[in-house]
Amino acid sequence: MADPADGNHNEALLGVDALLPPEMAHKAEQVGEAKAGLPGIKMFSLAVLAGAFISLGAIFATTVTTGAAAMPYGVSRLLGGLVFSLGLILVVVGGAELFTGNTLIVMAWAHGRVSLARLLKSWAVVYLGNLGGALATALIMFLTGQYGFAGGAVGVHALATAQAKCSLDFTQAVALGVMCNALVCLAVWLCYGARSVTDKIMSIVFPITAFVACGFEHSVANMYFIPIGLMIKDWAGPRFWALAGRTAADYPALTWPSFFLDNLLPVTIGNVIGGTVLVGLAYWSVYLRGGPSQPPR
Repeated sequence: MADPADGNHNEALLGVDALLPPEMAHKAEQVGEAKAGLPGIKMFSLAVLAGAFISLGAIFATTVTTGAAAMPYGVSRLLGGLVFSLGLILVVVGGAELFTGNTLIVMAWAHGRVSLARLLKSWAVVYLGNLGGALATALIMFLTGQYGFAGGAVGVHALATAQAKCSLDFTQAVALGVMCNALVCLAVWLCYGARSVTDKIMSIVFPITAFVACGFEHSVANMYFIPIGLMIKDWAGPRFWALAGRTAADYPALTWPSFFLDNLLPVTIGNVIGGTVLVGLAYWSVYLRGGPSQPPR
């Protein structure tokens, strides 16, 4: 006769949740410690990949939403968000280091398993790697001439997107960054409870679709969205402008200083606040504070 205890054990193994929230918190802490401990070259290389992966999601979203002005606003934003989810899916399932998601390393720092110096170093390395990957992808995409597709409509849409992002008020950009990374980190947090690739993808799609649909600001995505607009503005030839029926002067807010100071800086500040305070430290305080810790290494 089978032991009932064995049946209960098997039933537990086959439960819906691979990990429950308290276990997810411990996993987040362990993952954060491992991420902060990666060798510098490996960390930077994986960060370059993440910048490229998020850029692929941005390319997909730009292409799909080109010409979507004829659709209801919410529907076009929904479509853009759904396809943009490709970026984080590639990061999580394929394996890469993304600055915004890595703000959750703060959980390992708060519990004494990662020193402040290591935390800040990992953020800096990953941020620069993300920037490099996104800029390289933007350059390759410019060279493809894809911005001239659909009679120049793809390029016009990319320009309009970049112009709008560089026109945000500083405080507004910070707030939009806060909300964005709260959702991104919630997507990553949900992935800690997943037990399959399918689970991870489903955990990612809705939070990422929500942040895009709502118009929130993601620093790494903007490392692609704005530079591709700048490259089109600065380097596109007369044929494109003739097709587009526009001129470079129609995009006065779109400049390299504006990219860094008016968008990337405030959005990054907001992303850090959203990821560390609203998600990382919130879950740390609920599930990990007061528990056993290990000294920083």
